[in-house]
Amino acid sequence: MSYEAFHNELRDTRLPLNNGAGSMPAVGFGTLFRDPGTTTEAVKYALETGFRHFDCAERYRNEDKVGDAFQQVFAAGNIRRQEVFITTKLWNTNHRPERVRPAFEASCQRLHVDYIDCYLIHTPFAFQAGDDQDPRDVFGHVIYDRETTLLDTWRALENLVEEGRCRSIGLSDITLEALKLIVEVARIKPSVVQIESHPYLPEWEMLEFCKQHGIIVLAFAPLGHGMEPNLLEDPVITGIAHSVQKTAAQVALAWAVQRGTAFLTTSATPGRIRENFDIETLAHRAMREIKDEISTRIRFNSVVETGVPGFIPRKK
Repeated sequence: MSYEAFHNELRDTRLPLNNGAGSMPAVGFGTLFRDPGTTTEAVKYALETGFRHFDCAERYRNEDKVGDAFQQVFAAGNIRRQEVFITTKLWNTNHRPERVRPAFEASCQRLHVDYIDCYLIHTPFAFQAGDDQDPRDVFGHVIYDRETTLLDTWRALENLVEEGRCRSIGLSDITLEALKLIVEVARIKPSVVQIESHPYLPEWEMLEFCKQHGIIVLAFAPLGHGMEPNLLEDPVITGIAHSVQKTAAQVALAWAVQRGTAFLTTSATPGRIRENFDIETLAHRAMREIKDEISTRIRFNSVVETGVPGFIPRKK
């Protein structure tokens, strides 16, 4: 059975933002590294490879190193700031409305940029406000801020858009039910929702709702994060990969873009960075097989339940 890939520009796919503020490259590069010391070189290499969408966060504690890469590459003159889509995220300890702007400005400063293309609420959970990113009580339990609602925080993000400080706003690690509540009352609708998604967690219902509202689904862990059960060893994926002479990772990433989502991959290894960028369109038959023949369903990251990140990338 043949699944010929068509040589095309799938990796150049851009998804329009619903507020008219341009578009997001579907192929994105995440910046959470186990060793933060690899950040600057990895981001520079990703830019040189062709990545034009970078996902950052104050919680990753390396925005300054990402910013160094941007500064060096933009100063060299081959790539301009306006060609790069930069996302960063508000951490849980800064959900109180009065803390949102200072957190946003601090991210801009660390990233060496004067605007952000997309600002996301990292998780829908407000933690105790303060400088400790992981506030715990004496028993080791997270201390939540029960007085600040997600809508309170969302209103503060809407203000940033209205003042021109960021082009678009969105949510991360959120359930469909919680998303619906925000969409219902938002002055400025979410443009982007970042969630874990891959062939073992396709989130079709979320994707359908987001498409109805023009919201981009941005998939993290699109390769299943190298955890067990290993998505990249799934016989459906490896069978298609063998047929089209691509890697299992390239098949899973092409699937993500073709079904209408954006994705984020992370690596500090040049070969892996190139591999993750070099995707090509799959035949309809291959897309259908991934949808119909893969029945494994698993979530690898429990952050959606607690607001506490559930995994950190393994070194590649």
